[in-house]
Amino acid sequence: MTTIVDATAPIASDLSTFRIQGLRAGVDGREILRGIDLELHSGEVHAVMGPNGAGKSTLANVLMGHFGYEVLGGSVTLDGIELLDMPTWRRAQAGLFLAPQDPIEIPGVTIDTVLKEVALASERTYVQDDGAMSKWLEREAAALYVSKEFLERGLNVDSSGGEKKRLEALQLLGVAPRFAILDELDSGLDIDALRDIAARIDRATREPSSSHVASGVGGPPLGVLAITHYPRLLRELKPVAVHVLIDGKIVRSGGPELADELELSGYGAYLDEAHPNEPASDGK
Repeated sequence: MTTIVDATAPIASDLSTFRIQGLRAGVDGREILRGIDLELHSGEVHAVMGPNGAGKSTLANVLMGHFGYEVLGGSVTLDGIELLDMPTWRRAQAGLFLAPQDPIEIPGVTIDTVLKEVALASERTYVQDDGAMSKWLEREAAALYVSKEFLERGLNVDSSGGEKKRLEALQLLGVAPRFAILDELDSGLDIDALRDIAARIDRATREPSSSHVASGVGGPPLGVLAITHYPRLLRELKPVAVHVLIDGKIVRSGGPELADELELSGYGAYLDEAHPNEPASDGK
């Protein structure tokens, strides 16, 4: 199965870049994203925060190629390769991963089957023996507190919200993408589950991945675009930048302290800037 790289292995020098330029998109004739510009590099965590309806989940779905959205303009590249012309599976093969808010159930398909098929289909994966994957899966499942019974049943079947998120993190680590989009990973998680999952993903941003591996040299560390409402996730993931999304636009970017500022003050000032001519709300 896939080669598992020790965290002390040297990291390949070809660090990756994920670039979003002027991205505009919508659904049912309504424009939602109005020109998004972001750039991420290997090992970096960028957070996108904003109120409900700002376009955060739309951004995640458009980046991954969800069929229900229409791209109206712009460019999304991974290491210079344009993704917007690709179907979802090609984007995944190029190194992009989406952890959705509500992972689906797949009866009859276990997580090890999913990861084996990913390894066989990936142009970036060095295929070794099944024993390596089994040992890796047991080790990582234990680290994420995923019990053995969940590894043996259909993916996400009869699982709680927290269990689904732990399994999603396990898939992320097994697939070893170059960049992961986390769409409200913290939704439905208790404090302990959030800490376990976020801490493991944070470690993946600081160690070589197992993608496109040969000769014991790890791929570049994971880059993360974390979409969230709450700064508690970011206390574990440690972003290099926080971006405020309002009405389909990035209206401000800053360091990790911006998340704490938003927790205290909310988005009111940014909403007023985005809609300066609208009457003040009466609270209803």
